[in-house]
Amino acid sequence: MARRTKQTYQKRAREKARQERRMEKQARRAEARERKAQEPPRPDDGEDPDIAGIVPGPQPLPPQFRDDE
Repeated sequence: MARRTKQTYQKRAREKARQERRMEKQARRAEARERKAQEPPRPDDGEDPDIAGIVPGPQPLPPQFRDDE
């Protein structure tokens, strides 16, 4: 009776690992979609919240770098 080679088992293990990663990725994507659907919509006031309140031009030095004596 012929035996299966080691490569056959290794290939099956790689295929199974690839399939599991694919399933995990799909689950993460579905979870992200669900989370985004649950979030309240961001107010669109035309200003990016990451840069809100920043004034263009030179910025004042932080207190630890000032020479106020």
